[in-house]
Amino acid sequence: MIKGKGAQSNPNNPFLKQGSTQEHIEGIDDFSQEDSRSVEIFYESPKNVLSRNSSEDISFEYSINPYQGCEHGCIYCYARNSHAYWGFSAGLDFETKIIVKQDVAKKFEERILKPGWKVQPIMISGNTDCYQPLEKKYGLTRQILQVALKYRHPLSIITKNDLILRDADLLTELASHALVHVCFSITSLDEKLRMKLEPRTATYDKKLKAIRYLSERGVPVSVMNAPIIPGLNDHDIPKVLQSTSEAGALDINYTVVRLNGQIGDLFTEWIEAAYPDKASKVLNQISELHGGKVNDSEWGQRMRGKGQYALVIDELFQKSKSRFFQDKKMPPYNLGAFRRGGNYSLF
Repeated sequence: MIKGKGAQSNPNNPFLKQGSTQEHIEGIDDFSQEDSRSVEIFYESPKNVLSRNSSEDISFEYSINPYQGCEHGCIYCYARNSHAYWGFSAGLDFETKIIVKQDVAKKFEERILKPGWKVQPIMISGNTDCYQPLEKKYGLTRQILQVALKYRHPLSIITKNDLILRDADLLTELASHALVHVCFSITSLDEKLRMKLEPRTATYDKKLKAIRYLSERGVPVSVMNAPIIPGLNDHDIPKVLQSTSEAGALDINYTVVRLNGQIGDLFTEWIEAAYPDKASKVLNQISELHGGKVNDSEWGQRMRGKGQYALVIDELFQKSKSRFFQDKKMPPYNLGAFRRGGNYSLF
């Protein structure tokens, strides 16, 4: 396997007429260009930085993504397919060719100040993680939080990285006005699995510590136990729910894995390299979740699956949630705090 990467190759972009590939690599000491590639940065300045959601499975109408592509390298990530629209591959390109929207905070501010803007929670990271490693350098997510705090605008954040603790000061202030929800994505508590499945995310121990740190400071935190992959992490559901609840999380949900577009081939290549003894069984069980296919785009069903495996997963999750999250829930947002003129101190 390629160290520190989820994808093992670069499939051709389906939108391009021409592509390149490397075949018949010989010699055990030879390394392809893909093995040693470093991160390349591309800059983009879109007119509109808010993406509108049309999915019935997602509760937020708008999301904002300061980055396209993600160094975390999660092999199952649905956002890989969107990288093709930028002329790149859903494979290694997704992890190494990152698009940075440098003026995202300015464009966000301009949008929410338009007369017709309807105040509603905006999801940061609807596509790729806003706290991926490059955020440490660029600080775009922090800039968005500063704009939200200035105008008292509600936000929701989902991440896999404890870099979020850098912004604990802003998050605490936003939480004091009921303006922010934070969600951590946690697949399992098995570190060996994490290092292969999502190689550049924070360790599970760091995520649990981050949940505890923010929760103790009044920031409402939930968890997304996702994706559930039968044969790899489904057995870990009770442990994930218990650990996250004890750390202070107020709610938890889950989705099952679905391998749409080119992710099916990428995941198959990955699991045959990472877990050759389990590959066939896992792929067959994923197919059973989606009516004989590894992918599913049907709203209402694609996140939960169907069939016997889906029922077993749901029953295990719901029983664990009843046990560890009883009487817990996320607080509502304060949608009435928004001030178009900003917030200024009189002293």
